[in-house]
Amino acid sequence: QVQLVESGGGLVQPGGSLRLSCAASGSIFSINAMGWYRQAPGKQRELVAGFTRGGRTNIADSVKGRFTISRDNAKNTVYLLMNSLKPEDTAVYYCNADLVAVVKGYLEVWGQGTLVTVSS
Repeated sequence: QVQLVESGGGLVQPGGSLRLSCAASGSIFSINAMGWYRQAPGKQRELVAGFTRGGRTNIADSVKGRFTISRDNAKNTVYLLMNSLKPEDTAVYYCNADLVAVVKGYLEVWGQGTLVTVSS
């Protein structure tokens, strides 16, 4: 079974930092794209940052200069370093991957989500 396991969320004060991790596990042949989305209460899920199929990095304008996405291909893991956090960054953060599983072929997989709360 292929799954994404996220960690690193929590409560942080405005201006603080957090690092989220997302590890893909299971029988995976390749990962085509992987990244982070978030959903705040009452709002639609939106892309935060991600690596595309072509190897480029997409990052939302609202977090440019504050958030950095990185990856460890050997560990099938992506990280999201979030600096200068603002209350409006409060949301459930979801990891997403487009991958090729050994048994099931092409899959889009979501993590369970990790809550980030920015509050004083």
